[in-house]
Amino acid sequence: MSKSGSVKDGEKGPYDPVPTGGEGDEKEIKLEAKMSLVNGVTVIVGSIIGSGIFISPTGVLKYTGSVNASLLVWTASGIFSMVGAYCYAELGCMIRKSGADYAYIMETFGPFMAFVRLWIECMIVRPCSQAIVALTFSIYVLKPVFPDCDPPEDAARMLAACCICVLTFINCWDVKWATRVQDIFTYAKLLALFIIIIAGVYQLFMKHTEHFTFENSNTEVTSIALSFYSGLFAYNGWNYLNFIIEELKDPVRNLPKAIAISCTLVTVVYVCTNIAFYTTLSPVEVLGSEAVAVTFANRLFGVMAWTIPVFVALSTFGAVNGILLTSSRLFYAGACEGQMPEILTMIQVSRLTPTPAVLCMALLSMLYLTSSDIVALINYVGFATWLSIGVSVLCLPWLRWTQPNLPRPIKVNLAFPIVYIIATLFVTVIPMYASPVETGYGCLMIFSSVPVYFGFIAWKNKPKFFQDSVVSTTKFLQKVIMVVGKAKPVQV
Repeated sequence: MSKSGSVKDGEKGPYDPVPTGGEGDEKEIKLEAKMSLVNGVTVIVGSIIGSGIFISPTGVLKYTGSVNASLLVWTASGIFSMVGAYCYAELGCMIRKSGADYAYIMETFGPFMAFVRLWIECMIVRPCSQAIVALTFSIYVLKPVFPDCDPPEDAARMLAACCICVLTFINCWDVKWATRVQDIFTYAKLLALFIIIIAGVYQLFMKHTEHFTFENSNTEVTSIALSFYSGLFAYNGWNYLNFIIEELKDPVRNLPKAIAISCTLVTVVYVCTNIAFYTTLSPVEVLGSEAVAVTFANRLFGVMAWTIPVFVALSTFGAVNGILLTSSRLFYAGACEGQMPEILTMIQVSRLTPTPAVLCMALLSMLYLTSSDIVALINYVGFATWLSIGVSVLCLPWLRWTQPNLPRPIKVNLAFPIVYIIATLFVTVIPMYASPVETGYGCLMIFSSVPVYFGFIAWKNKPKFFQDSVVSTTKFLQKVIMVVGKAKPVQV
């Protein structure tokens, strides 16, 4: 490590691996490709299926007005997500960098647009989402202890923080451990949903179909758009595997397969789960329930109804792990492009995990646990999330035009990104008109990235005292957590 700064590419530092071979041996410090196709499927499925489908799938029904119309929206939202995921398969195999949409926007539209995306995701959306899911986990774990009232707020926050800390340790220790946790808890949440679906099939055989009608369907354009907004939010996470593509074995083969399998599976499971709910619960009961799956279980499962809250807790625990696993790679990718502190580019020398990025994501999430209005904050930036995904899909036709010679192992028909972009505009612009207050707050959050970009990224000639303090802090943190930069092979 140089005396003037942190360990740079190609330099030997105090935490370089001890050579094990003779002269000419080299050791590369980098993220390793440890994830199989099955791991990839469980990352996507586990990231998509969180707490929403169990707790309150009411947003779609609220805006469609009828059960049959809501089922059509659930199906269309799944197909829409598949189209976007298909476009991401080409982008991911063409630009094989961790960071997904951030990397694609950086390559296509440059650093400013990429930083706006990075800022919204890293500083607000991801840590807030993780805090919400961790809180849901803690509430359902504590529910048996407090059956007749809500769990104490402080206890819920403390348990949520413990959940994040445990998963942070696992993600810092070994990627294989993190993917194993993702596998196990994804299977658990799928088991819970299959139990609900089987109960629904039984109800269908018993001719409980009275709620499946188009009565009271809402045909207003704004309501339809808002219903799709709610449906698409439930599918959020289909692009998460692209964030960790550097750690996926044979990405050209496994990325599109994982996307196709997981998106199809989730769409079928979501639609069948909603059908199961409506075989037993009326639309009024669904809209009035804070936990639809629990209400469904109480109605049908008798003394075994307690199993559903347990499965919800398992589901949310896995979802927290999926968010942490993928989001930390977004921090890492941003730092590699020089748009976040250098320490976030570094990798733990013995475990080969992006430990600083994992710790940063965890600390931000626990900071948001102190806020009582996180859900509103997520709603404010929800439209920006989908708009930025639309911009990422726009990268596909744009790069076809500007860089036609880029290698494209997968090449999708241009009709797919065009349809996706048009649909994205529909589900973002209409809700902006229907909900101007939320849109206004979301725009303020987006614009907050502008002074940060020009003050810390674009401004290169910063005062010497500032640069020295950054270097000293980076060196100190390197020594504490034993990390080095993603380096070229170290000659020994």
